[in-house]
Amino acid sequence: MSTALAASALSTAAPSYLSPAGVEIAFVLIGLLVLGSGLLVVTVQNLVHAALWLVVCLGGIAGEYLLLGAELVAWVQVLIYVGAIVVLLLFGLVLTRAPIGPTDELDVKYKLPAIVVAAAAAGVLVTVIIDAYRTVWLDPRDAVPQGTNAANGAALFRFWVLPFETLSVLLLAALVGAIVISRRGAESEDDA
Repeated sequence: MSTALAASALSTAAPSYLSPAGVEIAFVLIGLLVLGSGLLVVTVQNLVHAALWLVVCLGGIAGEYLLLGAELVAWVQVLIYVGAIVVLLLFGLVLTRAPIGPTDELDVKYKLPAIVVAAAAAGVLVTVIIDAYRTVWLDPRDAVPQGTNAANGAALFRFWVLPFETLSVLLLAALVGAIVISRRGAESEDDA
């Protein structure tokens, strides 16, 4: 009888951050991967390697979305950011004839102040987030209806149509501008 009472008391106890499940452990590990690859994106001296680390970073964020139950957002992350944005970045490197190997131009003179400011900003953000959610338990499985395809589609095409279309026009203008700039450089080389 006492074991049944103890088992029922354990099942009704409030969840704790001190006993993580597999999903929480995977979330933290992928988060560390995203953090490490994000640091490599901004510290590596080779632009192509930075773009490849960006693929790892954005892919890890897509994995985080999958763990949170937002499959549509995860696939949009993979298709648009990992696929299109990184390809656009590499395409821009090729069109502008940017240096592809390691360059000294990417080295920052003020590394120590930048590290201090970044650490201070990260400390403030972590402190604010921990203080705000200290007593709140968020169960990602309760938020699944908000991350479904129907809910995301309704929100996107009901409330976010204008920003979505504005962004598409902006990206189209950037692509046309890149083509014009690359053609202008090719014409001046042909005249010389």
